[in-house]
Amino acid sequence: MLVSATKMLNDAVKGKYAVGQFNINNLEWTKAILNTAQENNSPVILGVSEGAGKYMTGYKTVAAMVSAMIEELNITVPVALHLDHGTYDGCYKCIEAGFSSVMFDGSHFPIDENVEKTSELVKACHEKGISIEAEVGSIGGEEDGVVGAGEIADPNECKKIADLGVDFLAAGIGNIHGKYPDNWQGLDFDALAKTKELIGDLPLVLHGGTGIPADMIKKAISLGVAKINVNTECQLYFQEATRKYIEEGKDLQGKGFDPRKLLAPGYEAIKVIVKEKMELFGSVNKA
Repeated sequence: MLVSATKMLNDAVKGKYAVGQFNINNLEWTKAILNTAQENNSPVILGVSEGAGKYMTGYKTVAAMVSAMIEELNITVPVALHLDHGTYDGCYKCIEAGFSSVMFDGSHFPIDENVEKTSELVKACHEKGISIEAEVGSIGGEEDGVVGAGEIADPNECKKIADLGVDFLAAGIGNIHGKYPDNWQGLDFDALAKTKELIGDLPLVLHGGTGIPADMIKKAISLGVAKINVNTECQLYFQEATRKYIEEGKDLQGKGFDPRKLLAPGYEAIKVIVKEKMELFGSVNKA
């Protein structure tokens, strides 16, 4: 059964660890992440971007697949199904489709409009027991065609959004989606600490978890980050394992062309990186 992400993240703040949000793209992805969470007794958040939702034919399909898979695989750890970087309309669609958590990304709106839309969505979500994440200061890099430069969020704007009753908050601290460039300046921990000071125990979210060094991740967790999003890294692991399988000619041996065989190395590779991240974030045995 799907749960909202509120309790798992509040527990993470108290316990000084973080829960990973791993984005899903298809059945293999979902199965790999759910099985790894169960094997490591870790709570987990399955992220779905609007593009991935469309690719999987719609949010109802995604919610039905995830709910059925939890039942069929006997998954007993807490699992939240979360819309990642949702538009205003996308959030309402996911609320209806049976998601247990949404993110409204109003970071590109003027702050007053972000406040207005966020507060309306907070009410709609909480009426149904769904958790909601908001964003201040756009996250850099590219995600589904949205390109941002990695802004540093204004702590006072963070406080304004936090006060609307959101369950967790994504604040830009120089983090970006995708691979980090060689000249990346690192995370702005001063901005993170100032934001934390103003918002108290509200869980903070770190987007763009791929490629941030382990010591920075640990420091971010110590400063109140309780949710870390990982997407690109799983894709790279999947791609490398699939490439190796084909380059070694295994798809040409026997029934090696069978998609169940062709996609198996990628599935196993995702499990490896998800387990590594759960260990780094400290969420193992926290279910």
